Amino acid sequence: MILEMKVPSPGESIKEVEIATWLVKDGDYVEKDQAIAEVDSDKATLELPAEASGIITLKAEEGDAVAVGAVVCHIDTDGAKPAAGAPAVEATKTVEAPKAEVKAEAPKAAPAPATTYASGTPSPAARKILDEKNIEASSVTGTGKAGRITKDDAVNAVPSMGTPTGGSRGSERTKLSMLRRKVAERLVAAKNETAMLTTFNEVNMTPINMIRNEYKDAFKAKHNGVGLGYMSFFTKAVTRALQLYPDVNSMMDGDHKIAFDFCDISIAVSGPKGLMVPVVRNAENLTFRGVEADIKRLAIKARDGQITVDDMTGGTFTITNGGVFGSMLSTPIINPPQSGILGMHNIIERPIAVNGKVEIHPMMYVALSYDHRIIDGRESVGFLVAVKEALENPMELLLDNNPKKAFEL
Repeated sequence: MILEMKVPSPGESIKEVEIATWLVKDGDYVEKDQAIAEVDSDKATLELPAEASGIITLKAEEGDAVAVGAVVCHIDTDGAKPAAGAPAVEATKTVEAPKAEVKAEAPKAAPAPATTYASGTPSPAARKILDEKNIEASSVTGTGKAGRITKDDAVNAVPSMGTPTGGSRGSERTKLSMLRRKVAERLVAAKNETAMLTTFNEVNMTPINMIRNEYKDAFKAKHNGVGLGYMSFFTKAVTRALQLYPDVNSMMDGDHKIAFDFCDISIAVSGPKGLMVPVVRNAENLTFRGVEADIKRLAIKARDGQITVDDMTGGTFTITNGGVFGSMLSTPIINPPQSGILGMHNIIERPIAVNGKVEIHPMMYVALSYDHRIIDGRESVGFLVAVKEALENPMELLLDNNPKKAFEL
C-alpha cells in the first residue's frame, strides 16, 4: 500500500513550511516514527517523522516551500526491509564495441548576434531589481533575445567589487531559511510600524555579584545542577517593574490597548538556525529556581533544534542579553506585537562616584526600547529605574531579606 505523507500543521497561524533537509534518500527503507526531514516554519525548525515503515519516495526537494497539508513523500508499506549486511549487487557493465574513429570537423563559430535597440536594455522587472541593487544596466550582460537583460540576469547580477589586486575573491549565494526571512521581515516591520524609542541607564552589579558568590554553590548543589545566573535576577526585577508600570506590559491592537495581568517573559537566545525567542510563562509567580530551570530547559531545546512553535508563542515583554557576545551598548528592537524589550550588556569594571569617593565597581549598561504610541516617557523611564533599583538592592526588593528562603535552600 502507498501511504501519502502530508505536511502536518506546526501551528494555527502557519500556512507554509520549507524543506530544510532530507534526512533520508529517495528509495531508502524507513522505520515508523523515524525522523525523515527537517522543515522550517517562520517560527521554528521541526522534525518530520515517518508515519509508517516502508520504502520512501521523495516528492519535494530541499529548499522547496510547501503548503501545510501538501504531499511531500510516499511510503510503500509493502516494501521489504533489506537484510542486514546483505552484499550490494554489482551492476553489470555493458562493454561497447570500439567504434570507428571519425575525424571531427572544427565547429564553425556562431555568428555574433546583431546589435539592436534592445541590446543591453533591461526589461521593466529587471530594471526594478537593478535599481534596488544600485547596479548600472551597462555592467550587466543580457542573455535575452538580441542581448536584452532579463529578470534572471538582474537577479544574478552582483555589484562591482572594484578592480581586483590579487588573492581569493570568491563569493557564495545561498537562500535564507524561512525562519531567517521571517525574523528579517518582523524586525523591519518593528522599525517601520512602531514609534520606537530607547532609554538607557546603568546598574552597579556589585550587590548581585556578592549574593551570587555566597550562594551559587549551595544553589547548584540543592537544585540538581541548575545554576544561579544573572537572568533570574533580571527576570524577577523586570516582573516587579512590569507590575509597577503595567503600560509597559501591554500592546496595541488597532485602536485598542490590551493590558495583561500576567508576565510572560520572552528570552532572546541564539540557536543554530538563528534568533529564537522562547517564553517563560507567568514569570511573576516563579521562584529563582523556577526561572533558572525554565530558561535552561528552553535554551537546551533551542540549541538542539527541538524548540516548538508553542514554546515561542505569546510573550508580553522580552529580555535580550547582547553582553554574552561582548556588546557594551545597543538599542534592541521591539519584538512585535509587544511594546517593550530590555537589553542587557557586558559587565565592565569602571570608576564611579560613591558617597563622594571614586570607587571601581562592575557596571552594566541597560537599555529599554519601547513603543511610544502606548508608553509615555514617565512610564518608560520609571520602569527602567525600577529595574535598576531592584538590581542594586536585591536583598530587600527581590529576596525579601531572606535569601535562603528565596533560593529554596
